[in-house]
Amino acid sequence: MKRTRSIWKIGWRLAIAGALLGWIFHTIFLLEGSRAWSEQGHSWESLSRIEQWRLGWSYGPVELWNTISLVSPGALVTSLAFMGMTVLLGVIRWQMVLRVQGLELSFARTSEISLVAQFFNSFLLGSTGGDLLKAYYAARETHHKKTEAVVTVLVDRLLGLFAMLLFACLMMLPNFQLLASHRRLAALAGVILFMMLGCGAVVVLSLWGGLSRRWPQARVWLRRLPKGEMLERALEACREFGRARVVLAKVMALSMALNVCCVLQILALAQGLNLQIRPLTLCVIVPVIVCISALPITPSGLGVRENLYVLMLAVPEISVAATQALSLSLLAYGGFLVWSVIGGIVYITCKERDHLAEIAQAEQAATE
Repeated sequence: MKRTRSIWKIGWRLAIAGALLGWIFHTIFLLEGSRAWSEQGHSWESLSRIEQWRLGWSYGPVELWNTISLVSPGALVTSLAFMGMTVLLGVIRWQMVLRVQGLELSFARTSEISLVAQFFNSFLLGSTGGDLLKAYYAARETHHKKTEAVVTVLVDRLLGLFAMLLFACLMMLPNFQLLASHRRLAALAGVILFMMLGCGAVVVLSLWGGLSRRWPQARVWLRRLPKGEMLERALEACREFGRARVVLAKVMALSMALNVCCVLQILALAQGLNLQIRPLTLCVIVPVIVCISALPITPSGLGVRENLYVLMLAVPEISVAATQALSLSLLAYGGFLVWSVIGGIVYITCKERDHLAEIAQAEQAATE
């Protein structure tokens, strides 16, 4: 039964990702086919739908590849470097979160498990596989505080998402006219604001609470739940972060620097493709896309991310062609996969030494 549910969970997400990717590729390929056919002096409207599809899928992939190949090697290297910076800052942030709970992992060990976690999240299609592995690894290293180890991963994710949402909301202010001028951009901004309110509420309740003060019986009901003692211990671990205000401030500052690196990664690729996009505009577009793609709709945001890049960059003020926007998205995801492959190499070379093989087996059993 568990295996069936796991297959179903992955299956429907893959189906949605495939449908979204198929839709955006098909639409863009038809546009490229229409443009190429019209440039040859022929009438696109006179063709049957089947002929239009055939020509679109003949011209479209070639044009997409030509656009991707235009990016300069220097831009690719710069983009990969900024992607590496996000990984590095993420490692440092998790170390800071671990120390709040008294869990000490060396920088080398934290880097290894973070890279391996990225590999698991990217290639094994699980929405939490890498996070579970990080939690198991921290618990195995310390031999105690398993609940606290799990909480560090959850809090690290939560604060990272909150910082990205906050960054997106702040960048809406200088881009207000652009967002307000287009209904689809305004709708996406509304989604981010709604996510910000929800995430902010979770952060406040998790780190500082308040429900038990208003309803004293809440803790009693919590203990009666299955694994209630573990849940209460996790809640107390979250409160430790609320009391560590200096650490929280440092974590948020580090997260903001990570967000800037995300924008700079896309900016490097955009300049490599000779796209004229204002850096300030990318400061709102990139975090909006990252936050919405993070929703558990498709594996690694496949399809959602590509459609959002095409949708947001197509407005007249930016005026990026659909094929170029799709190329930008694919190149950015390619950089992410490069670092994920590095994580896979780390896993293969270090799994016996650091007990990662046993942890991965436990993670796989937990997700089935």
